[in-house]
Amino acid sequence: MITTIGNIMRKNVETIEELVSIQEAAKKMKDKNLNSLIVVDGDGKPQGIITERDLVRKMCINIVPISTVTNKEIMSSLFTIDIKSSPSETADVMLQQNVTHLLVIDKNNDANKPAGIVNPLEFTRYEKDTYNEDDTDPIEKILEYHV
Repeated sequence: MITTIGNIMRKNVETIEELVSIQEAAKKMKDKNLNSLIVVDGDGKPQGIITERDLVRKMCINIVPISTVTNKEIMSSLFTIDIKSSPSETADVMLQQNVTHLLVIDKNNDANKPAGIVNPLEFTRYEKDTYNEDDTDPIEKILEYHV
């Protein structure tokens, strides 16, 4: 069996609306024990991602009331990967784009609807004997760099 990113991704994708305050995003992350949320527009279409890192780097150093700042104002760009991509390809994209989260989409279905999300922790669950030597380099690099 060929392993794809669809086999190791986290299927439960939590979202938050772009015009909601970052305070609500931080609360949702805490309540759900997550380090990121996909930011969606009013129609539910993914627009970006907000991570704990965004909250720390973009807000903690500024003196503004966090209840007045929306997710749209500080969200990061969202990068996607197709559900049929290999773990190696996924790790390459993460390294090239210098990101820790990729939204997984199924181009054969609705590309606007998330199929899942992947971060470096998903690679730790990925058993070494399920991939070949060609896959080890980028995966090892992503784990070294981000975990």
